[in-house]
Amino acid sequence: MLESLAFVPENLSLPDNMLRLLISTGLLILAIVILRTLTARFIRRNVASAELRGRLLVNFRNGFLLLAVLGLALIWGDQIRSLALSIVAIAVAFVVATKELILCVSGAILKSGAGSFNLGDRIQVKDFRGDVIDQTLLATTILEVGPGKTGHQRTGRMIVIPNALFVSEPVVNESFTDHWDFHMFTVPFKREDKWQAAQAALLAAANRQCEPYLESVRKHMNKFGVSRGLEVPSVDPRVTIHTPAAGEIHLTVRLPAKSGQRSYIEQTILSEVFADTDYSAKKEG
Repeated sequence: MLESLAFVPENLSLPDNMLRLLISTGLLILAIVILRTLTARFIRRNVASAELRGRLLVNFRNGFLLLAVLGLALIWGDQIRSLALSIVAIAVAFVVATKELILCVSGAILKSGAGSFNLGDRIQVKDFRGDVIDQTLLATTILEVGPGKTGHQRTGRMIVIPNALFVSEPVVNESFTDHWDFHMFTVPFKREDKWQAAQAALLAAANRQCEPYLESVRKHMNKFGVSRGLEVPSVDPRVTIHTPAAGEIHLTVRLPAKSGQRSYIEQTILSEVFADTDYSAKKEG
């Protein structure tokens, strides 16, 4: 025992302010213990009623405990304030260092809570567009679809999108129903071209392609509209005219299609309409 004490450094000392705080703490605790003991002894000797005696003992005990806490707070106030500032500084540094990770977790919670999309849905966030194949707490993985915002071909590239993007950017879900979607594509013409004949041919081809499943789509959309409280849109194929610039006519085809067959039905209609017919204006000799 004496040998172990020999290893205590001889020059071990505490700063003056720390020593003063420890002495003040010891005196405070000693004073409260003495006062509590004297008060309890006085109550036990002079209060005859057991119920009143018990109530006074409990009240004085809690009062002295509160007095001790207040006294310690006054004695150690500066040190507690310094410690709190250090903790706040560490917390701020931690938040700044992990801001992106916190945003990714927030984005995951946001998209899950809002039900923005599920696995297999085709989504677009900023310039990223593709089919969702994986979701984690930090990122969402999609298989890119293109080219551009109107193409439906797999490009062969995989894109990992950090979930932080879902906090600040809107998400476009192109697969808002489980089985059927509306598909649109545009065919441009010049004003002098035979766009009226092309319009009729596109509408006829779209009707032929959609005829086998049009009734099923109509029932599905009616059910979807009732469940969501929405007005059911017309599911019949249509071709509308747009004039984005002078001298141009754009024919926009809208038709229902299965989720995974939009590109196939678009190419089928275009091939059928333009395979044997030239709708461009003939130049005179």
